[in-house]
Amino acid sequence: MENQDLRDLYIEELKDLYSAENQLVKALPKLAKAASSDELRQGFEEHLEQTKGHVQRLEQIFESVHENPKGKKCVGMEGLVKEGSEVMDEDYEGALMDAALIGAAQRVEHYEIAAYGTAIAFAELLGESEQQSLLNDTLQEEKETDQKLTDLSKQINSQALGSEESGKEAGSGKQASQSDKDKRKPRRIA
Repeated sequence: MENQDLRDLYIEELKDLYSAENQLVKALPKLAKAASSDELRQGFEEHLEQTKGHVQRLEQIFESVHENPKGKKCVGMEGLVKEGSEVMDEDYEGALMDAALIGAAQRVEHYEIAAYGTAIAFAELLGESEQQSLLNDTLQEEKETDQKLTDLSKQINSQALGSEESGKEAGSGKQASQSDKDKRKPRRIA
């Protein structure tokens, strides 16, 4: 009975991941469209294709355990996607918007990294080595995406700071308007 309980929990975790990945398939094109950096846009587009592969891997696992992947909504991912949408609704422009998008995307990646780590641990305990391998492939891709976002953020965050600094200089010593201050002030999202 103990193994059956862990197996049920494992299936629930997989359903949560399946829902999360499908929500991302819908959200990533919006992030790509909002990005001003060609490199960031391309990164979102590439991750969309990768995410479709993650969905296929999960479907392969569900087929092997004779379970339906549907029936559960990942509310954690739903919240992260909503926060990402709120970022896109801000008045940020250029590199500042890209910096905010990277922050939202990295929160998603960290959530996925944690969820896949949990599923891998369950698969290992249940002796599901083939499933563990498929999940680990996805985990590695999520970690690589997170690292790419980190690397890209260094350049984009510097650009965002540079545009803020040049905006101060362009004011010829005048006080920035409240609207300008609001655009520069990062909004706490999480």
